[in-house]
Amino acid sequence: MAQGEPVTTHIEPVQANDTPRRPRILLAASGSVAAIKFGNLCHCFSEWADVKAVATKSALHFIDSVTIPEDVILYTDEDEWSSWSKIGDNVLHIELRRWADIMVIAPLSANTLGKIAGGLCDNLLTCVVRAWDYSKPLFVAPAMNTMMWNNPFTEKHLLSIDELGITLIPPVTKRLACGDYGNGAMAEPSLIYKTIRLFLESHRLQAGSNV
Repeated sequence: MAQGEPVTTHIEPVQANDTPRRPRILLAASGSVAAIKFGNLCHCFSEWADVKAVATKSALHFIDSVTIPEDVILYTDEDEWSSWSKIGDNVLHIELRRWADIMVIAPLSANTLGKIAGGLCDNLLTCVVRAWDYSKPLFVAPAMNTMMWNNPFTEKHLLSIDELGITLIPPVTKRLACGDYGNGAMAEPSLIYKTIRLFLESHRLQAGSNV
């Protein structure tokens, strides 16, 4: 895992063989116990796509850095302004938004769901979302206990993010980390990966058929 490296954006030269470049996936984790699976998620995507990662301070409590692939850069809140010293310098959340073809937040905690629905941007992850170009896809995979998932606020917040064009990867019913059994567990990394890959490949096929 690489940490804190600057993001670079540039126009790539056209390749002579017209081979499409690998997708650029921005993976993000917020503060849920399900973040223990974030390394697995990064591995799923890094074999197929170029991956950068963002984690909130709370998410870092559950992420074992050893599980993050060596070629995946993990950015934290501390990196947000580390490369900025004057006007004209890069702003990390803007550079990440420019770099990525798609963003996936997994896990999305109840707290971060509420922040996004309310337009708050008090950390690197939510700043990227607030600055996101919604002509590009943004997927979320919630993770919370069943009572949080069934809370009326959750329904309101999901409606709000749906209006933004954010796509939900629904949670599943299983035994949760808190010991409860019910809905609210994050979808498995393999399912999240398959969902995103199918989405991108189907859109590439559609784009090709329109040429």
